[in-house]
Amino acid sequence: MADPHGFLKHGRTEPGKRPVDERLGDWQEVYAALPPERRDDEVRTQAARCMDCGIPFCHSETTGCPLGNLIPEWNDLVRRGQWTEAGERLHATNNFPEFTGRLCPAPCEAGCVLAVSPLAGGAVAIKRVEQSIADVNWDNGSVAAQPATISSGRRVAVVGSGPAGLAAAQQLTRAGHDVTVFERDDRLGGLLRYGIPEFKMEKRVLDRRLAQMRAEGTGFVTGCEVGVDLTVEQLRADYDAVVLAVGALRGRDAPDIVGRELTGVHLAMEHLVPANRECEGDGPTSISAEGSHVVIIGGGDTGADCLGTAHRQGAASVLQLDQYPKPPTARDDARSPWPSWPLILRNYPAHEEGGERRYEVAVERFIGDEAGHVREIELRRVKVQRDEQGVRRVVPASAEVDRLPCDLVLLAIGFEGVEPMPLLDELGISLSGRGTIGCGSNWETSAPGVFVCGDAHRGASLVVWAIAEGRSVANAVDSYLTGDSILPSPVHPTALPLAVV
Repeated sequence: MADPHGFLKHGRTEPGKRPVDERLGDWQEVYAALPPERRDDEVRTQAARCMDCGIPFCHSETTGCPLGNLIPEWNDLVRRGQWTEAGERLHATNNFPEFTGRLCPAPCEAGCVLAVSPLAGGAVAIKRVEQSIADVNWDNGSVAAQPATISSGRRVAVVGSGPAGLAAAQQLTRAGHDVTVFERDDRLGGLLRYGIPEFKMEKRVLDRRLAQMRAEGTGFVTGCEVGVDLTVEQLRADYDAVVLAVGALRGRDAPDIVGRELTGVHLAMEHLVPANRECEGDGPTSISAEGSHVVIIGGGDTGADCLGTAHRQGAASVLQLDQYPKPPTARDDARSPWPSWPLILRNYPAHEEGGERRYEVAVERFIGDEAGHVREIELRRVKVQRDEQGVRRVVPASAEVDRLPCDLVLLAIGFEGVEPMPLLDELGISLSGRGTIGCGSNWETSAPGVFVCGDAHRGASLVVWAIAEGRSVANAVDSYLTGDSILPSPVHPTALPLAVV
C-alpha cells in the first residue's frame, strides 16, 4: 500500500546535473553520479510521492505509458527499498528501462494525477525512478540472460536493430525462436547508437543489453543491408517470418529555401551520426561546429541534440529557430488539458549550456561566399496559420529582414518516413501517404509472413512506443508461427496517444 501522505510531505525534485563547464569538456552523460546510498534515499523519497491511484493514468496506453508499465507497483517497491522486486515488475513490461529512463520524454508523468494542479507539487519523478531501478539492478547483478528452455525450430529475421527491432528480437528469442537481427550499419543500435548523443545515453548502456541478448541466443549480423547484401529470395528461403523495424530515417528537407545547395547546410543526422562515430573511436567528425556560427532550424528533440553536440564541438555561437510562437511555461488547460501531453516550453540540458532561441521566425535565404559556403542567413518574422481547407501555411509577419552570420546550418525539422530501399521493392511493399509501412490488425504487411513495427509503421515517435510495438509484433509473429501466443501485446497497430486536435 502506498504512503497516502507521501506527496504532501515531499515535493518533486529533479536529478542533479554536472556543472556546465565540466560536461562541455567531455561527452559523458549530463546527470551527476551520486553515491549509491544518497541516490537510493532520494529516489525512494520520490517514489513515496506516488498515490497508487485507483485509475492510474500514468500507465494508460492513451494518456501515459503505452508499455503499460506497472508504475504504482514498482514505485511502492522502491519506497520500501525492494529494488530487485521493483526490477522484476519493471522488466515484466519493458525490455529496456535503462533506455526509456534516459531517453523517453515521459508521457507517464504528464498523465500522473499529481500533474493536475501545481498545488500537488508536480508529477511523481517516474522517469528518474525507472532509470534508477534499471541501474541498481544492473549494478547488483539482478539483470541476467533469460534463454529459452525449449526451441520452436522456427527462424525469424528482424531487419533493423533500433529499440523496436531489439524488443521484438528479445521477446521472440525468449519464446524459443531462432532470431537473427540484421543491421546495415557497422554497429548495432540504430538511432540509439548513431542518432542519440553520448551525453544523453552512453553507449556502454546499449552494449551491456546487447551482451545479454547474445547470451540469450539472439544472433546479430552487422554491415548487411537486406535486399542488397542478402537477397529477399534468400531471406524468404532461410526464415519463416520477417520483422521490418527499419525506422523512419528520411529527413525532412527545405529545398525551397534559396541557397539550400550551399556547402555547410546539412540535415541534422548528417551532423549527429559522424559526431557519434567520433565518440566510438572512428576518427574526427566530417562535420564539426568548432569555431562556427551555427544555426539550428527546428525546436524539438533532434534540434536539442544538435545544440548539445555543437556546444561540445566548440561552436562560436548557436542560434535555434522555431517558426511557432514560444510555448507557455505551464500547462494551458484550454489548449492541452490534463491528462493529454501538454504544450509547454521544454528546456533540455543543452539549453542550459548556452545558445539562443528565437520563435516565430523563418529563414528567408542562405547567403554564401565566393567558394559556395554558407556565411549568412536572412530571417523574417512569420506566423503559422491554417487556410480554409485546414492546410498549414507559414506567412510573413513583417517586411523587416535580419541578416546574421552563419557558417553551419542544421535542419532538424523532422522525418518524412521510411527511406527508399530495395528490400521493400522486392517484397512488393509500398509506402503510405505518410511514408510509413502499413499493416493489418495482426501487424502483418501486404507481404505474407512479413511484419512491421516501430517508426517504420508509426512514423518518427518515442522510444517507448517503439518498444511497445516491438513487443506487440513479437506476439503476432509468435502466433503466426505457432498458432497462439502468451507474449504480451501492449498496443494495437491503430493505437494513438490522447491529443487535443
